[in-house]
Amino acid sequence: MADLNAVVERYLDIWNEPDAERRAKAISEQFTEDAVYVDPLASVAGHDGMGAVVQGAQEQFAGLRFELLGEVDAHHNIARFRWGLVAQAGAEPIAIGFDVAVTTEDGRIQGVYGFLDKVPG
Repeated sequence: MADLNAVVERYLDIWNEPDAERRAKAISEQFTEDAVYVDPLASVAGHDGMGAVVQGAQEQFAGLRFELLGEVDAHHNIARFRWGLVAQAGAEPIAIGFDVAVTTEDGRIQGVYGFLDKVPG
């Protein structure tokens, strides 16, 4: 079984990667080809869909970063975790979310299901 803490860290790294080529490579390595991403604002499948959602978030929230809030709670091949969108490490998040990631046995992500707890005004 994969280390789900490491999976979540790599997942958040994708959201923070500014270089489109490196981000696409990370998505192709960390997500299955048919992976889904679903949250209140998006529902996409595949590497291209995930890449488009991340690109859109980076454009909308330029200069901000996603960081893990608290501990990853995991069992079997499922991890749930909270994240914050911050201007700098440790700052008050302008957005907070709660995601659940489902992985394969080798740690590739099959699906991410997100919820937004706090959104910018």
